Amino acid sequence: MTDGPASDAALLRAAAIEAGALALDYRKRGLRIWSKGAAGPVTDADQAADALLKARLTGAREGYGWLSEETADGPDRLSRSRTFVVDPIDGTVAFMKNKPWWTVALAVVEDGRPVAAVVHAPAMNETFVAVAGEGATLNGQPIQASDTDSLDDASMLADARLFDHPIWPDPWPVMRFDKRNSIAYRMALVGAGAFDAAMALSPKWDWDVCAGALIAEEAGARCTDHLGRPYRFNRPDPRQPALVCAAPRLHPLILKRTAPIHLPDLL
Repeated sequence: MTDGPASDAALLRAAAIEAGALALDYRKRGLRIWSKGAAGPVTDADQAADALLKARLTGAREGYGWLSEETADGPDRLSRSRTFVVDPIDGTVAFMKNKPWWTVALAVVEDGRPVAAVVHAPAMNETFVAVAGEGATLNGQPIQASDTDSLDDASMLADARLFDHPIWPDPWPVMRFDKRNSIAYRMALVGAGAFDAAMALSPKWDWDVCAGALIAEEAGARCTDHLGRPYRFNRPDPRQPALVCAAPRLHPLILKRTAPIHLPDLL
């Protein structure tokens, strides 16, 4: 294959912007909404955006595999050296409620690692792009994670109730909590230095975290599971056990607290 990560990133960006515009058009016309059970709600806009993205992306890169939240998974992607990892609407609940914190999250994975990624937030007019080894940008401008080195007063994108759970042997310092529905958006905002960390101590699908991981890491943040293990994507089971995405000096301070915890006890 002759297409490189920079070319892939440009393809992802164009496709994400087109899919975001399509989703907005569906919402203007009125959404059809149904439930996927434990996976939560889905809309006709999710499925339309997924179909558009699959046509645009695999049409341009016929040899790439495909892994998407809205497409039935199969083993074919495991034999491909490069695979698209797609969440056509990350943050569907926000999208349904006409709140701005949803994104189109796209990545290309090569040999288990993302090499190109885009997180596009149409309602915020924000487009994050990253290429492995070349840094990350927001609307074309370079971004960098914060230099925060203390949990005291750190800005955290996470459920505040998690930190009050009795499982923690020591109380967490006082931090500032906020929420964004899209997980990929949370990670991109950590990369941009708008927040110091994002945490979720529950399993996340590849399409939730793949694009955000490259953007955050290329901006200097660190993204791992709760034990500090780096992510590997496009495995037979496309899930990660947890999310710890944080400014580089804050990340080890969080891991010191999360690594001893038995995650099922939090559920």
